[in-house]
Amino acid sequence: MTVTEETFAAQAEQYRHELRVHCYRMLGSFDDAEDMVQETFLRAWRRRTDFEGRSSFRAWLYKIATNACIDDVRRPQRVLPHQLEPASWPTGEAIARTDLPWLQPYPDVLLDRAEEPDAAVVRRETIELAFLIAIQHLPARQRAVLILRDVLGWSAKETADLLDSTVASVNSALQRARPVLREHLPPRRTEWAPTGDPSAEEQALLKKYMDAWERADSAGIAQLMHEDIRITMPPYPFWFEGRVDAQRIMAANLDPDGDTNRGDWRFIPTTVNRQPALAAYLRVPGDDLYRPFGIDVFRIEHGLIAEMTAFELTDFERLGLPTHFASA
Repeated sequence: MTVTEETFAAQAEQYRHELRVHCYRMLGSFDDAEDMVQETFLRAWRRRTDFEGRSSFRAWLYKIATNACIDDVRRPQRVLPHQLEPASWPTGEAIARTDLPWLQPYPDVLLDRAEEPDAAVVRRETIELAFLIAIQHLPARQRAVLILRDVLGWSAKETADLLDSTVASVNSALQRARPVLREHLPPRRTEWAPTGDPSAEEQALLKKYMDAWERADSAGIAQLMHEDIRITMPPYPFWFEGRVDAQRIMAANLDPDGDTNRGDWRFIPTTVNRQPALAAYLRVPGDDLYRPFGIDVFRIEHGLIAEMTAFELTDFERLGLPTHFASA
């Protein structure tokens, strides 16, 4: 039977969301993942006569997507600021580095769509920022093996077939990949990476954070943080470490006469990469509206904030969030 472009597209489309998550894990970039899914569908259409039904259509698409990600050596390793230089307070004007391959966040509203009946549930510990950064340290084929075996739960034989490799080679790659992953994950990761949504304790902590912010209480905000908290703000290359500098940052933002005060802020709780997050809205002087500014993503350990990654992005519609709102 001849496969039309319409029937092929309908069959492939049902796997779009989970393939995008898979490519995101491989590439560390939401935008690159979307491009790679389109490339996967294009390659699949061109090779549609090669599909003989010896594997499922889903597995065939995963094979094309995975190898497309491996082959695309032009895409550099995704990073966050703490990987580039020691912690420091910036001197002079803060300049964004748009030339660097920053890790990008993935909105949970789209992760939820990836959980089709046949797809693996997108568990928090396999999509959080720490995991994405750690897995970027692996060579592309090792990264693919680890994702297929430990994240998606494919067998060694299925993984070998997908990569046109052998079971022995797959097992060897997995043995080499796991120690590297452990080396680059936070030391207490197993204590703070539950598989569910942000807990009631985490939500309560973020409410305290927002309340302290609205009171312009920088000391109160700092008390919600670990002594060795890490704060990064891509696309800015500098980063901060420690509660003292954290309070200094907050004070500069909250003080009307502070060095980095931009206006009035409001937050909406959300989730990104299965982590608790706050969508930050800014109302600059002279404006009646709060407008999107960025997303603050939190890693919480033992009831305190251990890390905050503040992504300066404004495409809130993609996150399922309001694009603006009026001041009360």
